[in-house]
Amino acid sequence: MRSSKSRSRAKNNRNRPSGGNVVNRVFDSSGPEGKVRGTPQQIIDKYNQLARDAQLSNDRVAAENFQQHAEHYLRLLSEAQREIEARREEQERQNRERQAERDRERAERQERDAARQADPADAPQPDVMDFGTPEAAPESGLVETPESKGAEPTPAPEKREKPARKPRARKPKAAPAEDAPKTDGDAPEAAE
Repeated sequence: MRSSKSRSRAKNNRNRPSGGNVVNRVFDSSGPEGKVRGTPQQIIDKYNQLARDAQLSNDRVAAENFQQHAEHYLRLLSEAQREIEARREEQERQNRERQAERDRERAERQERDAARQADPADAPQPDVMDFGTPEAAPESGLVETPESKGAEPTPAPEKREKPARKPRARKPKAAPAEDAPKTDGDAPEAAE
């Protein structure tokens, strides 16, 4: 069996905020008029109502007591809201940093892709050496061409037109035999 001490300690720890969502958490408040149960905002509203009722009945001590209870939960609520706001701002800052990092990576990737796909004409070109005369040029092992000799290149042969094709001659159709017996379908008059 458990001792009564451990049970009472556990009960006291239940009412303490444990870093969870205090704004929506339900509290049991033991006030001068009995227990008040609800979220911090509901408890604040209830204690403020009880304080107004006490003022109307000219009970200044009870009114002050209810106002102090309401103030306690108001502090709890405002602290929780500050923490939530701070967490939200931190999350937004981290999101902005992540987005900026993604944007930088995307820009670097686009620059690399653009550099790979750059026009070869824009790339640095090798130096061309001019030796002046062919005699001054060192032996390159290349075959001498008419262009390198300075001779006029021969003009490309002009295209010749192909001769027009003659139409094919058709074989004449065989004439029907005159000896063959005629049927109704073979009558030449009906075909014409």
